[in-house]
Amino acid sequence: MDKKQLFTILAKADREIVASLSDDIQKNHNVTVVKEPAKTLAMIKLREPVKQSLFYMGEVIVSEAVVELDGAKGMGVTMGDDTEKALHMAVIDAAINHHVFTGMDILLKLEQEQKDFIMRENAMHLKTMVNFNSMDGEVPSDVNAFKKV
Repeated sequence: MDKKQLFTILAKADREIVASLSDDIQKNHNVTVVKEPAKTLAMIKLREPVKQSLFYMGEVIVSEAVVELDGAKGMGVTMGDDTEKALHMAVIDAAINHHVFTGMDILLKLEQEQKDFIMRENAMHLKTMVNFNSMDGEVPSDVNAFKKV
């Protein structure tokens, strides 16, 4: 699992689940906080659809933390002001970097639940989508009503 996938799963997960995974790690390993959890600003970079050029839409508040677990560093970043969750994410990242993380099956299950939720949401929105091309082939029943007299 790459870092982008890991942090996408953890950022979307409930804080209680992330905290539970982190607490399990902290029971068996020595965790030292390198950088206290804090709020900061991050730029949001988007791609403009016509010319495909990158631009910065604005800034967003993020929480970040850095920890060290038995010599391996880990970092956690999440959108918003949830510094606790960022700290727990950093512990999980450090455990993965140190190859001692045992909850990969839980992360994969969370990822599948998140994908299923998105699919259900998309299906619900597709039901309300209007197809404006559907009237192209229709001819009014009384064509003569539109002719000039």
